[in-house]
Amino acid sequence: MLRTPTGGAGHGTADAGDRLVSIGTVLNQLREEFPEVTISKIRFLEAEGLVEPQRTASGYRKFSPQDVERLALILRMQRDHYLPLKVIREHLEALERGEQIQLPAQSAGPQGEAAAAATPWEPEPDRPTAARIGRAELLAAAEVGEEELAEWESYGLIVPAADGGYDAETVTVAKLVADLGRFGLEPRHLRAVKAAADREAGLVEQIVAPLRRHRNPQTRAHAEATTKELAALSVRLHAALVQTALGVRFH
Repeated sequence: MLRTPTGGAGHGTADAGDRLVSIGTVLNQLREEFPEVTISKIRFLEAEGLVEPQRTASGYRKFSPQDVERLALILRMQRDHYLPLKVIREHLEALERGEQIQLPAQSAGPQGEAAAAATPWEPEPDRPTAARIGRAELLAAAEVGEEELAEWESYGLIVPAADGGYDAETVTVAKLVADLGRFGLEPRHLRAVKAAADREAGLVEQIVAPLRRHRNPQTRAHAEATTKELAALSVRLHAALVQTALGVRFH
């Protein structure tokens, strides 16, 4: 049963200052129910405006019991109902207005875990498999020749799958590399970009690895959504850093 959050965005205060706790304490309190939660996740939810802790004069976050309760509610809606942040925000706002909300059927939690343990999880049979294209199709999509593609592969910018095909993201990479090449950027110039992408992918993998190993099958399934969310944030951060760096250099 959902509890109405009494803290959160715009309400990061507590009746007694001695009840405020640090982000590390919040992490320890939440991990009993959410073993996969991280400090980065809590900071992300704050950055999205879903929770707003107090700040000390030194800039340290201080969370009230209402903030912790609100975070737990957010994490339950993500874990048990797979709701995107936009929908979660709308639900929280409705609860704050005293309205009732309708959530999808819950299948996690103690009862859901028991059911999951009794019934082995299997992938959805009708889930589509990502389509692959051949080398000729990739050359046509990127509008380049065999020599250029071979050079991209030699620098690790393009990597075929085990079956020799290429997925949709590889097609996107090929088109972008081709477009950059028209500005004089050669594959050797893009090695640093590829190395940075590999490092970012490694960071994402560190965060989602505990989700994929979790005993709850729904938590393992949630790893895919978390991976996409982290990847999108990483892309936004990279774009913002490039824009900031260009702004500093040209102003």
